[in-house]
Amino acid sequence: MIATVSSSTSTVVLVGAVFLASAVEMVEALTIVLAVGHVRGWRSAFRGVAVALLALAALVGAFGPALVSVPLSALRLVVGTVLLIFGMQWLRKAILRSSGRKDKHDEDAIYRETVAELEAQGGTVKHDQVAFVVAFKGVFLEGLEIVITVLTLGTSAHRLGLAVIVAVVAVVLVGVVGVIVAKQLSSVPENAMKMAVGVMLVSYGTFWTGEGLHVRWPGGDTTLLALVVLYALTAFACVQIFKIARDASGDFVRE
Repeated sequence: MIATVSSSTSTVVLVGAVFLASAVEMVEALTIVLAVGHVRGWRSAFRGVAVALLALAALVGAFGPALVSVPLSALRLVVGTVLLIFGMQWLRKAILRSSGRKDKHDEDAIYRETVAELEAQGGTVKHDQVAFVVAFKGVFLEGLEIVITVLTLGTSAHRLGLAVIVAVVAVVLVGVVGVIVAKQLSSVPENAMKMAVGVMLVSYGTFWTGEGLHVRWPGGDTTLLALVVLYALTAFACVQIFKIARDASGDFVRE
């Protein structure tokens, strides 16, 4: 019974982390692609997207299978460290944004900035190199973060197939919704999603770093739930402390 609950908890955290992380990255990539398509033309934008996807597929094919042959304890130690680094970065930015000490991520603003940059490049041509490069860069960089999240979380949890399915669902769902609503991507509560992803990644990172160091967690995988709650409460407390400090000083920091 305890083993079943432990496994279920680990699976729920895995699904939540992969889905939210993939959705956030897809929103950012889609914003760039939509801006490129509307301003410079869809043909070159789609070509950049296609090449970026091929490059990501080649990257996964080259390095993905190598993760399976790594000893589990070493893999979890390395992956745990990577997740802690990624998670702390996400969590730090989300806390600063929630407390008002950093501008919130505005997809409409990013869309306008990308449009302005593209328009400044001049007129379009049949094979638009600018559109291709911008679309490629946006999809490849955001897609790379999805790949890293899926491979690290999925492989370490022995749920790689599940992680891939969840990531695909998230990407397709955001893609369909994004195409329907076009530029209205700012309505997505991205900062809240990043806060949740940050908490989950740090929780997984702590858990697997401990596993890699042969720490015996009380309750097994159910410790993940306790870590999620602990880090969520810590993040909430940090937000409140920063808000109080901001109100006392009247300072608003934009980084």
